[in-house]
Amino acid sequence: MAKASVGPLTHRRVLNIAYPIVLSNATVPILGVVDTGVVGQMGAAAPIGAVGIGAIILTGVYWIFGFLRMGTVGLTSQALGAEDRGEADALLTRALLIGFAAGAGFILFQVPLFWAAFQIAPASAEVESLARDYMQIRIWSAPAIIGIYGITGWLIAAERTRAVLVIQIWMNGLNIALNFWFVLGLGWGVEGVAIASFIAEWSGLALGLWFCRDAYRRPHWRDWPRVFDAARLRRMASVNTDILIRSVLLQVIFVSFLFLGADFGDVPLAANQILLQFLYVTSYAMDGFAFAAETLVGQAMGAKQRAALRRAAILNGFWAGVIVCLLAALFAIFGGMAIDIMTTAPEVQVEARNYLIYMVLAPLVGAAAWMFDGIFIGATRTRDMRNMMIVSSIIYALALVVLIPPFGNHGLWAALLISFIARGITLGSRYPALEAEADR
Repeated sequence: MAKASVGPLTHRRVLNIAYPIVLSNATVPILGVVDTGVVGQMGAAAPIGAVGIGAIILTGVYWIFGFLRMGTVGLTSQALGAEDRGEADALLTRALLIGFAAGAGFILFQVPLFWAAFQIAPASAEVESLARDYMQIRIWSAPAIIGIYGITGWLIAAERTRAVLVIQIWMNGLNIALNFWFVLGLGWGVEGVAIASFIAEWSGLALGLWFCRDAYRRPHWRDWPRVFDAARLRRMASVNTDILIRSVLLQVIFVSFLFLGADFGDVPLAANQILLQFLYVTSYAMDGFAFAAETLVGQAMGAKQRAALRRAAILNGFWAGVIVCLLAALFAIFGGMAIDIMTTAPEVQVEARNYLIYMVLAPLVGAAAWMFDGIFIGATRTRDMRNMMIVSSIIYALALVVLIPPFGNHGLWAALLISFIARGITLGSRYPALEAEADR
């Protein structure tokens, strides 16, 4: 039987997938700034803290289901590469059902969830009361938010990242407009911010479903024997579980970095927080090419075309290299200026400059980790991702033990960069086996 075709793999095709994701990511911080700014007009500290802690708690809870986007991209792109439209459409239904079920679970168990959250992150009585008001409204959009993860993954797999950009712009734009109306116009306060998010998130789901309308014109999405096929469900569960474990370990690395940084005092902690913004910018920029790798590698794997898989990896690796070199240069030249914009505290400015070199190096040493993540997600080699993340986490822990006592905060930053290098090397060591699988 002739192999399926993934079409020509060109630089333009990679960029067409990547740039909308980069732009979409750029809109995310804007909403947080507006939320804080609008609530800040209320003239009190408690509402700002309430929205901040409420948003962090809910974001942390929903983040757990980020695996749904990644798993959906890998499985759907492989189905499309194999020209199995029926399975691709069924995957959309499966992802939405998982999202809706998970969201309903959060709504059902919101009381113990909120209690546990405030045990971990205690706040003053006033802030906690306002945060609960905020969260008790926003939790009702949990099915929409997690459902959007599935829709986003499905659209990325279909190379429709401009639709993802439109969804993000629509949600954030509507949220911002409603924030101004509800909080400043109607005086609804913290509850107004929550209602604005609730409306924006459900409208984002509706828009996402509209972008997926072609799938619902075909019968496959409601082919229930296929949707609930035990073997396919087990594979989806296995992929998502591996990604979840990998993501939790990655989060543990960053959380431990923050906690350990606090031990060095307020000034190093503040400097670390500022420098992490450089890392977030790098991540936002690299996501576009990692997502392109997920899509194109997945299609090549589904089509059983080893040459196409290798070309997809090379093309995305090339553009990732261009981006990280550009970012490193920008950080080296303008990093000091950016630090001065983010803080006016002289001691923090000086401290952050002492560690700026790590932000110049981070894109360069982390590029392989970001790109191999995308490649392995597309190939659904998630067991390798999980296992190599375990190894990298152990290496990070050992680096902390060895480097922090003699070097302090410098040792902490060095350990973080070592974890990036370890992820790149360990995943790279498994790439030949991944590529060989495309021939089977």
